[in-house]
Amino acid sequence: MNHRKPDIGADSIRLAGTLQHVASPMAAAAVDYPDGCFAPPHRHRRAQLLYAISGVMTVYTAEGAWVVPANRGVWVPPETEHSILNSGLVQLRTVYIEPNLARHMPAHCAVIQVSPLLRELLIAALDMPLDQAPRKKHMHVMKLILEEIRTLPVLPLYLPIPEGSVIAQICRDIIDFPGAPHALATWSRRLGLSSRTLERHFNSATGMTFSRWRQQARIIASLPLLARGDSILEIALELGYDSPSAFAAMFRRALGVTPSAYFSDAEPPGASHRSNA
Repeated sequence: MNHRKPDIGADSIRLAGTLQHVASPMAAAAVDYPDGCFAPPHRHRRAQLLYAISGVMTVYTAEGAWVVPANRGVWVPPETEHSILNSGLVQLRTVYIEPNLARHMPAHCAVIQVSPLLRELLIAALDMPLDQAPRKKHMHVMKLILEEIRTLPVLPLYLPIPEGSVIAQICRDIIDFPGAPHALATWSRRLGLSSRTLERHFNSATGMTFSRWRQQARIIASLPLLARGDSILEIALELGYDSPSAFAAMFRRALGVTPSAYFSDAEPPGASHRSNA
């Protein structure tokens, strides 16, 4: 979906490959990625949890896009091809988990709210040895990490993106130009379809109504802008809203908090441990 030049470091790619085959069934790593850094499509033998201390990650798969703001995480099942675009300075903490430990975990990608407990567990996981079977205390850490991932709330930060259809073209246009006055009636006239027929096709392809999908696309587009410090006025205008209050009301309805409060969580601990991911 994203066509940026792949620029993730070779060291990160090598280490990610190494961590698929270490003795420990759960392997953690930490790395910082600069704004715009892109990881091209790849897959891992192990499942993966990616957690952003800062910045915003967008994870793309064949099913769609998951946006992962700071203090949230995304679950990626084993062998799921995905690419990642980093917006802002992304301080990544990640764990790779053996497939047999992930049998009862989500079968699809999901963005979760990372609890204070899970944050501390991920930091503790960075100190687990990779080249030996885990000790009893490390087994406790692993079990708690899995339980937290399994039970934490899933956040509505997913955008389904169909492939190879006229609906896919509509979706791509909205993603590329979220502030344009996209209207179902305009697309209906352009395609020679009734609005009702196009709405039915759109719902079938995405599982959402046209207006709901467009709103979700705008929410997702707003998060990297909020993370880099753009004002609510600037974001509202860029995304096609008539006023900052209209944008803020939509944002609060969708995510339960105002845009200005969304990134106000205190930055958690977890600086440099094992580098690269």
